[in-house]
Amino acid sequence: MIKKPSIKTITVKSLINVLSILALALLLITGLNFRSLSTQAIENQALAHAELVKAGLTAHMKAGIMDRRDYYLDEIKELHHVNALNIIRGDAVTQQFGPGKARERVADPITKQAFDAKKPVFILNEFSLQPTVRVIIPYIASRQGGLNCLTCHKVTEGTVLGAIDIELDVKEYRNHALWVMLGLVVLSIVAFALVFVNTARTIKNHVQQPLETLIDHAMTAYRQHQPVSSEQFNSREFANVADEINLFNTEILAHQDMLKKKNEELLSLNDEIESTLRETIYTMGVIEEKRSQETANHTRRVSLYSQLLAQKSQLTPREVELITAASPLHDIGKLGIPDEVLLKPGRFTDEERHIMMNHPAIGYAMLRHSRRDILVAAGIIAYQHQEKWDGSGYPQGLAGENIHIFGRIVALADVFDALYSPRVYKEAWSLEKVVEWLGEQRSIHFDPRLVDMFLADIDEFVAIYNQYPADKETEETDNVT
Repeated sequence: MIKKPSIKTITVKSLINVLSILALALLLITGLNFRSLSTQAIENQALAHAELVKAGLTAHMKAGIMDRRDYYLDEIKELHHVNALNIIRGDAVTQQFGPGKARERVADPITKQAFDAKKPVFILNEFSLQPTVRVIIPYIASRQGGLNCLTCHKVTEGTVLGAIDIELDVKEYRNHALWVMLGLVVLSIVAFALVFVNTARTIKNHVQQPLETLIDHAMTAYRQHQPVSSEQFNSREFANVADEINLFNTEILAHQDMLKKKNEELLSLNDEIESTLRETIYTMGVIEEKRSQETANHTRRVSLYSQLLAQKSQLTPREVELITAASPLHDIGKLGIPDEVLLKPGRFTDEERHIMMNHPAIGYAMLRHSRRDILVAAGIIAYQHQEKWDGSGYPQGLAGENIHIFGRIVALADVFDALYSPRVYKEAWSLEKVVEWLGEQRSIHFDPRLVDMFLADIDEFVAIYNQYPADKETEETDNVT
């Protein structure tokens, strides 16, 4: 059987998945936002430096001290930790003042892009050990502001005079960003752990333990016919379930009581039916006994002999019960034998003997259509009680253990009673003669194991005969059990 996960496991797994996705989304959003803010801050710092340089250069030009601008630029670089700072001349300035130094000329496409677009160009190199940002800011001639450069240059307004090329070290910004991200990760892990622990604890205290308690108490309530107390549960849901279990148990117990009562009635009715069937079978055996002019109590004695021998053969209690109840019908087939044959006092002719030997088949034909186990057993006994261990019996000529144990037991019981009792055609044999003859018929007529058990406790069988003697009718008509 596949072991299914618990509610706790399912909930925790689901929570882990949701929180993991949520944490990743929050970290991604926060990281992108922080990167955007950091980039904006870097760009603003670069623009501020450029404005400072632009203002300083304009002031130097108006003061006529442009030959000292390199000192000014070096001080700016040193003061503000600028990696590189260059002034790029535009075409108008080059025409007015000459090409200047080599580093002041447009040297790469990025610089040209800033001149053409007349907008700052930012190049952020953030994925290196020494992250930097390069900013190329165009210097556009304008009348606005206090630093009017048109008085120094003979150009129209809006002309790109040049550009400021600045490279800043942004390692501090990146490290700060990494620390912020690390803090967010740690905070997320701590929050995740707290939520996990709290959820697990909540599930255990308010779901798992109450559920286990409810199951245990429900089983106890069912066994002891007592209600489950809903007051012991803190949650409304479990209290409601407890109340529903009480209603369910009440209905089940009511149905069980009714079913138990019906079963008792059925058992009583079945016992009455089976008792009636036993009495009917016994009565039919007695009827056959009377018609055949058997000695008194023959049917009862054969039944009791068979019962005792079945017990000694260690048959099951049900088998003992069946052979005891069914054995009275062992000669029921004699009801189909004509009186002139059945009641003839002398020896039978061959034809009469043949007719008489049909009584096992007649008895079986009477009983074989029934499905009740007692009558099935009676059919077996009626059909096989004239079979012999060596196969010389009739009607089928069965031998050994091919003969049903019921047939073998009744055969021995029937013959013993016939020999030990007086009949109209003979005197009763002495016990010594009966014992001697049974010993001789061991493995010939009878099952040798049954003969051994019978003779070992012959006194018990004689006691049954003495209790129900052949010369006295008993007034008992109840079934033998």
